[in-house]
Amino acid sequence: MSEKTYVTIGRRKTASARVRLTRGTGKVIVNGKSPADYFKAEDFTRAALSPLTTVEMSDQVDITVKAEGGGLNGQAGATRLGIARALEKLNEELRSPLKKDGHMKRDPRSRERKKSGQPGARKRFQFSKR
Repeated sequence: MSEKTYVTIGRRKTASARVRLTRGTGKVIVNGKSPADYFKAEDFTRAALSPLTTVEMSDQVDITVKAEGGGLNGQAGATRLGIARALEKLNEELRSPLKKDGHMKRDPRSRERKKSGQPGARKRFQFSKR
């Protein structure tokens, strides 16, 4: 009766996105809003939905995303990875085009921690010779 749902998770920086993908008509919802309304900036929306464009399935699947933590950029990156993983679960043959376009790799870059005795991660307090 009910269509199979593929649930995956994507992460970037401190953001994580839970993605639920089912076969459908191309509806995408991010935290209860359309991607354009939620991400505001067009490049964030484009980045988040880029795996669908790569495999040309934007009108064949319905996606619901619950994104939390970080900022909009991190959430867009997390959504991108989550959608790519869900598409791979849906069809194994989509792995190679997704991987070729770099959608299957988690972006390991994150904020470097602040060290003690310094005002930031790398910045030093002003040096005084005398």
